[in-house]
Amino acid sequence: MPTNDTNSAHPHAITEMCDAAKQLYASALRSGRIPRDEVVPAPCLMDLALLHPDPDDALWLRPVPPAAALAKRLHTIENDIQVNRRLSLELTDTFEPFMAISAQSPPPTYAITVLEGDRRINEAIDLALADTKFEVLTIQPGGGRREDALNAAVSRGQALNGRGGSIRTLYQHTARHSQGTLAYAEMMAGDKVEIRTLEELVDRMLIFDRTVAIVPAQDDRRIALELRHPGLVEYLANVFEHFWRRATPLIEPVTYEPTPEGISGVQRSIAKLLIEGYVDEAIARRLGMNVRTCRAHIAKLAAALGSGSRAQLGYLIARSDILNA
Repeated sequence: MPTNDTNSAHPHAITEMCDAAKQLYASALRSGRIPRDEVVPAPCLMDLALLHPDPDDALWLRPVPPAAALAKRLHTIENDIQVNRRLSLELTDTFEPFMAISAQSPPPTYAITVLEGDRRINEAIDLALADTKFEVLTIQPGGGRREDALNAAVSRGQALNGRGGSIRTLYQHTARHSQGTLAYAEMMAGDKVEIRTLEELVDRMLIFDRTVAIVPAQDDRRIALELRHPGLVEYLANVFEHFWRRATPLIEPVTYEPTPEGISGVQRSIAKLLIEGYVDEAIARRLGMNVRTCRAHIAKLAAALGSGSRAQLGYLIARSDILNA
């Protein structure tokens, strides 16, 4: 619903009047004018053009008759309706020549739709969520998410919960150190919302009622794919379930099996990726941490194994038992 943007500290819908405004407007109508300083608690009276300056005294305001104020508002709305009706007719005329061609063509399946840009991606997510009745499965790799992304997730999640749907979300272990993520988890806590974490995940993924999936098509996430092919969506849902079974509930502590030489579980994961040939940036991205933190872990790993170079580190990792722990 649109709000009064001219005064963000006093927002409400343009079709409503707050209690203070109602009382002050009624008082102004009864007396014919009202002191300007009395309407400070209700700036919406000026925003809604229900009061105007007294031409004889700048310290006073005079009320606009309600019939005149209503007529002005309705006139604006009616103009908007006329404009939108005209646009609808113009759009119909534009597409009408193609309708006959479309009718002769086989109906498209839209098994894969390319979504380019944040706006189109978010619109597709909102539409898929609006049609969701039972469950949303999401994978959110990386560390803590941005505040605006978490706020959007809260809004979407509460809307789905209100319809009786459930949400299962996978984060990486590093998200456990994000205050924003923890606050989101606390806000969404309940039987219909479950959050688990895992050390390493695939890229972002959203699955709605196991009928629609949205996944990124490139690293910067500016292009995404909307998938509606039943086989593809079911495959991705099975991938999610595989990770879900291995993940740890957010409310439980993460436990690692003991490793030799005092090497942590995170460092063991880094060691595995180093052996596989990943560079620092790729390791950091896969484990949901920044590059600086990743390099600090690599330095501790090298110190624990007595390595003096990167090449020697790989050799010592291969010789040690840490990958078998």
